[in-house]
Amino acid sequence: MSRRIVIVTAVHAPSAHFLADAYKSIREQELPAGWEWHWLIQEDGKTDQVAPHVPDDGRITFRQGRHGGPGLARTIALAHADGEYVKVLDADDQLAPGALARDLAALEADRTIGWATSRALDLLPDGSTVGFPGDPEPGPVERQEVLDHWASHDYRAQVHPATLFVRRDLLVALGGWMALPASEDTGLLLALNSTSRGWFSSEVGLFYRKWEGQVTGQAAHVDTAERDARMAVVEARARALGHFQWRYPVGS
Repeated sequence: MSRRIVIVTAVHAPSAHFLADAYKSIREQELPAGWEWHWLIQEDGKTDQVAPHVPDDGRITFRQGRHGGPGLARTIALAHADGEYVKVLDADDQLAPGALARDLAALEADRTIGWATSRALDLLPDGSTVGFPGDPEPGPVERQEVLDHWASHDYRAQVHPATLFVRRDLLVALGGWMALPASEDTGLLLALNSTSRGWFSSEVGLFYRKWEGQVTGQAAHVDTAERDARMAVVEARARALGHFQWRYPVGS
C-alpha cells in the first residue's frame, strides 16, 4: 500500500484560475517509490466560480464550506487528510521541482524533525522571480529559533510559512491554522517551532505569486491596530506552548 502526502489548498473565487498552474507544478513532482500525493482543494465559501477550475484527476478532492478565510478552509480540510504528511500550497502559488521529495526526505530521515520549510521566490506578474536575502543555513531549525528571530525582526520570520510540510499528527495536535483574519500561517509556524525541531532547505521549494488580488496585498492586511493584535496573539500562543514544555516527539 502506498504512503501518502496530502497537499492542502484553500481557494476563493478570485484565485481559482491559478489552480491550473498549481496543478501542473504538483504533477511534475517526483516521489520515491511507494509514495503518492492527494490534493485537497477546499473552497472558502460556496460559489459556482471555483469548481470549473478544478482539474479532472482522481487524486484531487474538491469540497466547499462556510466562508471564514484560508485558515478555516485549510483546517476543515484536515478532516479528510488521509496521509502521514501535509503540505500547504496556496491556490495562487506553485511548487518548485523536487520540493515534495526534499521535504519528505528530511522528515523520514529524522523522527525528531516535525516540519520542513524551504527557500521561496516571489513570482512577479511578468514571470520573473525575486529572492530574499537572509535565508538561514540549510539543515535543522532548533526550537524557539524562528520565534526569537521573528520577535526581533519586526515580526518577520526567516523561513516562509507558505512552504510548510508537516507531520499530520503534529498539525492536528496544534489545532491546524490559527483563527485569525491573516497571519494564520505564521501562527502555525511559530507554534510548530515552539514544540518541535524543523528543517530548512536552501533549494527553492515555492514560487510565491505576487498579484493585485492576493490577500496580503490588501490595505486591511497592514492595518496597524489589527496587525498588532494578530502579532500579540501569535506570540502569546507560541510562548505559552514553550512555557508548558509541549514537545514533539513526546518525551523529547
